[in-house]
Amino acid sequence: MTTTPSATAPSATVPSATAVPARPGTYRRGLRFLLRRRATVARLAAWSVLETGQTFLLGWALARALDDGFLAGRQDIGLLWLGVAVLGVAAGALGTARVYGAVAGLVEPLRDLLVRRVVERGVRGGDGGAVSRLTQQVEIARDTFAGLIMVSRSFVFTATGALIGLFSLAPVLLLVVAPPLVAGVALFLGTLRPLSRGQEAFLIADESVSARLALVCAGLRDVTAAGAEEPTARDAEALIDREYRAARTLAWWAVPRVLALGIGGQLPLLLLLATAPWTLDRGVSAGALVGALAYVSQSLLPALQNLVHGLGTGGSRLAVVLRRLTHETAQQAVSVEELADEQPDPAAPALEASSLTFAYGPGAEPVLDGLDLTVPRGGHLAIVGPSGIGKSTLAGLAAGLLVPGAGAIRVCGLPARSPRAAARRVLIPQEAYVFSGTLRANLGYLRPDPVPESELADAAAAIGLETLLGRLGGLDAPLDPTVLSAGERQLIALTRAYLSPAPLAVLDEATCHLDPAAERRAERAFATRPGGTLVVVAHRISSAHRADRILVMDGPRTVCGRHEELLGSSPLYRDLAGAWGLPTASQPALALGDADGVDPVAGADLAGDGGHVVAHRAVGQMEFARDLGDRGALGGER
Repeated sequence: MTTTPSATAPSATVPSATAVPARPGTYRRGLRFLLRRRATVARLAAWSVLETGQTFLLGWALARALDDGFLAGRQDIGLLWLGVAVLGVAAGALGTARVYGAVAGLVEPLRDLLVRRVVERGVRGGDGGAVSRLTQQVEIARDTFAGLIMVSRSFVFTATGALIGLFSLAPVLLLVVAPPLVAGVALFLGTLRPLSRGQEAFLIADESVSARLALVCAGLRDVTAAGAEEPTARDAEALIDREYRAARTLAWWAVPRVLALGIGGQLPLLLLLATAPWTLDRGVSAGALVGALAYVSQSLLPALQNLVHGLGTGGSRLAVVLRRLTHETAQQAVSVEELADEQPDPAAPALEASSLTFAYGPGAEPVLDGLDLTVPRGGHLAIVGPSGIGKSTLAGLAAGLLVPGAGAIRVCGLPARSPRAAARRVLIPQEAYVFSGTLRANLGYLRPDPVPESELADAAAAIGLETLLGRLGGLDAPLDPTVLSAGERQLIALTRAYLSPAPLAVLDEATCHLDPAAERRAERAFATRPGGTLVVVAHRISSAHRADRILVMDGPRTVCGRHEELLGSSPLYRDLAGAWGLPTASQPALALGDADGVDPVAGADLAGDGGHVVAHRAVGQMEFARDLGDRGALGGER
């Protein structure tokens, strides 16, 4: 495994590997979503056709009832046609009831998809607007998508039924009604794009307010202590004012919507009445004219009202919300669907980083800047460096939990975030997770099939789990995580990872609660696992001595090499190795909770630890020699 010179210097350019590939637009994604649910869409259309029969029969039956019945002196015929209209209403009600079930078959899968996307972005990318997206925007998308389907479907089928009915009554009636209807719909559609932009501005402002308030609420004590109440209030007020202006702009777009509704829905009524003498002179019967008025007033006008209010408010909002919820930033590069098409390369290294750059936020200093690293299959790499330098960040990038800001990181030739890469690596973090159940269930959790008894026993022997296994009462004894020590939980997690089929194991200070002998045993087991590759974020300098290569993370002076090479090339590593030396032996220097705040490393075997103590602070923060100021007999540490 090697690092190139760019690993030791900041990278000034963003490599082409990080360019965001072309992504299909929101509308194309929506079309793909519907095509994958063709059966549901077909069922929705079928019930909508039944509902449309009500629209057609309304005007047609009324015209026949007048012309062939009441105006002709045949009350029985008139009543018969009115009865047909009533049957049409009943059939339409049945179709409407079935429509709601079909709509649910489209809406709920969309909501589930969006929730998964928002949670993934929030967890992986530290998305500051995730709260607003989950609590507001996903529900906006769900409700508006349902409303959009209902109003769009209703307008299309209702308008089709009404226009067919007008043509069947008298084609000249269609010439009176269709032109203003088309003009009104065209005017309305012309407002959708600027309305969508206004909706997006409003949602961006809402996310900004949500993120700022979350930050302020979490730091109220600091704001008060620093006397920063007024500037904090001014900043929040500016964001709230921006949201108010965006909302007011949206309100102004109600004017063209009302105009479109008047032209497309109410003007045809006036035209039918104004042109009545002309249409009657051209053979239009009184019944046909009344039927046309019924088509416009009872079908077209309500359908257009629903379309204008539903699509105008909800449709543009839906387009914006979906675009923001499904938008992939440069840090999120490619989608899971695209990553799924990647194929592993048998000759590729176990882990490879090229020009890797990462920062916790757009304005933050990069934690990693232009790092190049190659870990061959079967290799053993130790990562050392002071706390906060980026060791766990690199582990998170390798595990696909974080997304590079630039560059790329690959596992067995696959992008680290791809599903196939996830099956080829296992991450063991500092705080081990153990769930209730049995020890057997915990150990075999990462295996798709039951693990043979002999393999479980071999893994327990390799990692050093036999003592705990005997104390618990065997593999099938009930397991209560609350009664286990932190070191025991780490042993279980390590054995679980050892049994996984993943060839790459990343130990992110996963042995910090073990004594040196137990740590040495666990690392040796992973290093000698057949076909396995080990990357260790070192908790003790002794881990570095056991590795084939050592990555010393020291900001712009990051270097990688063997122990002997680093003694000459890295002042930081020389200080670590020279001060701590090789691990020999140590005993607890002081009682727990002593005045200096130093505890010995927890574990059952404290016969040897020449290079590490654990202070009362976050796990994983290493104390350099001379930090405590008083060098004593135990390797110069207290």
